[in-house]
Order: sequence, then C-alpha cells, then structure tokens
Amino acid sequence: MTDTITYDRYFLSYSGLSLPLKLVGELDPAEIDNRNTFFGACEDKQGRQILVHKVVYGEVELEHRYGYHDCGALSWVDIRDEEGDTQRLNFAADGSKL
Repeated sequence: MTDTITYDRYFLSYSGLSLPLKLVGELDPAEIDNRNTFFGACEDKQGRQILVHKVVYGEVELEHRYGYHDCGALSWVDIRDEEGDTQRLNFAADGSKL
C-alpha cells in the first residue's frame, strides 16, 4: 500500500503492546531521508495520535487509525496490514475491549 502524506512527527519504533502505539525515538523530519524504516504519526488538536504508519522503503506496511471518546479515552482503532486487510477494535470509555 502506498500513500503520500505529511506526518506531524516521526519515530524509530514503538514499545509495548497497548493501544494507541507508544512511539519511541523521535526523529527530526530531515532524518527520515536516509532511513529505510520509520513510523510517521499524525495528531489531532489535543496531541493524540489519529494516524500511525510504518513506512518501509517508501511503502506503508502498517496503518493504525484511532478515534477517541469525548472523555479522551481510546474508542476504536482500525489496523490495516500491508495486504490492505483492516481489523477494527472497539473500546469502552473505561478502556475495556468491546
């Protein structure tokens, strides 16, 4: 899958298994030109991740899209793999999986 998008922030990797992904190793935008792999993130006005791409050799290999409850807790995540298959996970305001 390929997308042309400008990200708000760039990262080396992520840690843990919780959602939204905890991105680590922030990169300056100029640093991604010489990298084979990076994570690009877009944020909403509250600074929450709404889109994360894992980019490998210029191709998006993994995509996470996030939505939030009014209280700020994660409401849903759409996870798309490199084949384009999407899985949606829904969460209650208390964080429990629905």
